Amino acid sequence: MRAFEHITTWPVDQVAAAVIDPRGEIHLHGDESRVFRLASVSKVITAWAVLVACEEGTVSLADPIGQEGCTVRHLLAHAGGYPFEGTAPIGAPAVRRTYSNTGYEMLSNHLADCSGMDFWDYVDGAVFEPLGIVAVPQSGSAAKDARLDIVHLSLFLAEMRRPRLLARDSFVEAVTPQFDELDGIVPGLGKFDPCPWGLGPEIRGNKHPHWMSPHNSAVSYGHFGGSGTFVWVDPITDVACAVLADREFDEWALAHWPEFSSAVLAEFAR
Repeated sequence: MRAFEHITTWPVDQVAAAVIDPRGEIHLHGDESRVFRLASVSKVITAWAVLVACEEGTVSLADPIGQEGCTVRHLLAHAGGYPFEGTAPIGAPAVRRTYSNTGYEMLSNHLADCSGMDFWDYVDGAVFEPLGIVAVPQSGSAAKDARLDIVHLSLFLAEMRRPRLLARDSFVEAVTPQFDELDGIVPGLGKFDPCPWGLGPEIRGNKHPHWMSPHNSAVSYGHFGGSGTFVWVDPITDVACAVLADREFDEWALAHWPEFSSAVLAEFAR
């Protein structure tokens, strides 16, 4: 793919990428065996596990967690009123989009309690194994500590694009803005009003500036991670993209990621 040429100019020591084209073919770039920490891209994997558990009846989107009025749905959509870090609420549910690692750690603990399984064991059995993802042993925070190589992340990316583990209704909810009137801050980018988010994935909407391409459709969904990682799916162009890198997210990413994503979209323009 010509778009991968952009990556060779990045100020990053190690980077790998995957693109899924409209035919469903996966194109890879970089070291296919190197394992990267996904950082907050982990949250989408966690969300998928929670949604699978909802379909199994192990948990429910309406399950109460934490402060009064907070549910699984609120925490998946960063609307539970919990801070980025720390267990004390900083607001009421469904008042503001407050991006929260704590909320996702609460979700993983809830799923572990309800299933009687270690959270990462549940992810392995409910998400990784059915998708053919062979991963190093996972541990740590469900919000930020998952680790995969680009080959196996591309298999999860394919699931985000054409879900096999979720029923259509669950998938549509996951990629549809929840509590869509809420404003909020996307870490590293700024405040947006509204700040659309689904049940796990961020929704691109009309946010500017943004880590996706300005040419990504408003209904594009995905997530980026502070370790230099991202995944996105654009259902209009039917293209999906993932990047793993070993440099923390800062100005370099905002300078290079949108340009690369634009090149990917242009390569498959209809």
